Amino acid sequence: MLSRAPARGNLPPEYRELLHAAMTAARETAGQGRVADYIPALASADPNAFGMALAPVEGGLYGVGDWEQPFSIQSVSKLFTLALVLAHGGDEVWRGVGREPSGNPFNSLVQLETEHGIPRNPFINAGALVVTDRLLSLTGDAAGAVRDFLRQESGNPLMDTDPAVAASEAEHGHRNAALAHFIASHGNLENPVETVLDHYYAHCAIAASCRDLALSGCFLARHGLRADGSRLLSRSEAKRINAVLLTCGTYDEAGEFAFRVGLPGKSGVGGGILAVLPGRAALCAWGPGLDEVGNSVAAVAALDALTTISGWSIF
Repeated sequence: MLSRAPARGNLPPEYRELLHAAMTAARETAGQGRVADYIPALASADPNAFGMALAPVEGGLYGVGDWEQPFSIQSVSKLFTLALVLAHGGDEVWRGVGREPSGNPFNSLVQLETEHGIPRNPFINAGALVVTDRLLSLTGDAAGAVRDFLRQESGNPLMDTDPAVAASEAEHGHRNAALAHFIASHGNLENPVETVLDHYYAHCAIAASCRDLALSGCFLARHGLRADGSRLLSRSEAKRINAVLLTCGTYDEAGEFAFRVGLPGKSGVGGGILAVLPGRAALCAWGPGLDEVGNSVAAVAALDALTTISGWSIF
């Protein structure tokens, strides 16, 4: 079992300098971005909050700022639904969802009509609905499977869905419902639309911290190995998820994120970004203020600063 001991006040010099430089870059973005108020339950987030955690593959955990403050993980959860589908032998999921950038907003309906209900990738909302549906068929409880995986990898047994956020998303989820019904009309959902939507909202509304997500995402940095050393994914499957994260994980700004940060990453409108440096570490940065496409301004700035200073990159 890898160490999960927090390193507060015990940062090795190299990590201390990197994380504090990242936090400084994030603080310089104060006043930029806008909290995701289209989901009313998220509108009360502090736009000036910031946290960052680093989980190296050799063990340990390092953080700065509000790194232990839970927030709504939103679309970061889509990384875990995809991994769990593949872990359950669900490679056929690729028949129902593509692996290409969409070039459109994450909740767009535009391409579904011309592409016969096959979403472009698993990280836009339409694609995530298909993946959630497949995970529901494989496990019987898609949201519970994601929650339990996050609890186990992070060592946080209290992590759970925030019911207020899930209810808020459902109440204002007309576009997601439209996406699901359109996909179902093309025979690309196996379960009832309302059931799929319930599980989708529930895993998006899980509340977790940078600490929790950095630890939970480290299986991708370990090429598919879980924290206890067991294998969740083959090395090839982990590579493929990282590849789709790089090209599709940060909405319609994946090229800009790759240009600035140089790592695979998955963002969410709760302000979190989980990034992976295969073979070395997983990082999670959080700041609720979003840019126009839905990525955290502070988190992108922090990750940009850290990888620029350290030279850490997949390139």
